[in-house]
Amino acid sequence: MTSISSATQDILIKHGYHLAGSHGAVKTCLWLNKSMRNDGGCYKSKFYGMTSHRCIQMTPTLICNHRCLHCWRAVEIPVKVPETWDTPEEIVKNCLIEQRRLVSGYRGSEFMDKIKCIEALTPRHVAISLAGEPTLYPYLPELIEEFHKTGVTTFVVTNGTNPEMVGSLKPTQLYISLNAPDKETYQKACAPLADTWDNIRQSLEIMNTSETRTAVRITLTKGVNMEAPEGYARLIGLAEPDYVELKAYMHLGFSRNRLSRDSMPSHQEVLDFSKKVGQALGYCIADSSESSRVVLLSKDGKKNDIV
Repeated sequence: MTSISSATQDILIKHGYHLAGSHGAVKTCLWLNKSMRNDGGCYKSKFYGMTSHRCIQMTPTLICNHRCLHCWRAVEIPVKVPETWDTPEEIVKNCLIEQRRLVSGYRGSEFMDKIKCIEALTPRHVAISLAGEPTLYPYLPELIEEFHKTGVTTFVVTNGTNPEMVGSLKPTQLYISLNAPDKETYQKACAPLADTWDNIRQSLEIMNTSETRTAVRITLTKGVNMEAPEGYARLIGLAEPDYVELKAYMHLGFSRNRLSRDSMPSHQEVLDFSKKVGQALGYCIADSSESSRVVLLSKDGKKNDIV
């Protein structure tokens, strides 16, 4: 049984999603494919030492309370709140099964690294960031713990609208997506279903007390939110995260129905804007990835791999 309608399931399957249980999902990314072919890894590999072909990209729920212009996901498709939520144990079990099913298909290709094909069957990382807003799953802290029991690291990306849940999370690295320097821009860029701007500020303050690695992530879209670097710096300063990632909007997936290719900033434009944010915040550039158009800032200009 699933809480996802057959029409929505058809759309998800068409775009490469595998359902994991009744309301979760798994999907391989471009960089897993590239890593399997020895053609590079994602920027998280470059920044934090993650192994792209051994990373699960998943979500415990496809429900989201934002309708961000830049999101490549199908945020417009309807997803109902489940009457009964899957347990963390069920989600982890199904994610591992579906990931294994997904990566097993690569083994028949002559272009794939045979050793990596075997390694991919034993994941080392889980990015809880595929789609939806993960903090809307009521057992997210327990889900993180359950994944950790399998020996993997966890990245959780939240929009920060659920501060009470943010304060209870202990992943390997906790992200908050901050896609506006002020409330007016937030309404335009994220199209929230409720007034949750103050919740995001509260989550940033909570992040400041977190015992885990922390990062603030900004998706920069020309003509929408690529302005007021001092405004971003003031908000990021509430969290004092270990890292700040500033990444270009990419004209991919369903975002192409909302934005034009001209909305994509170049890597140089992202770099220039990042320098302004860093200067206002007192952070330094630690690294960058031109292929992903992303810049990493840290307090001391250094970075540390995930252990």
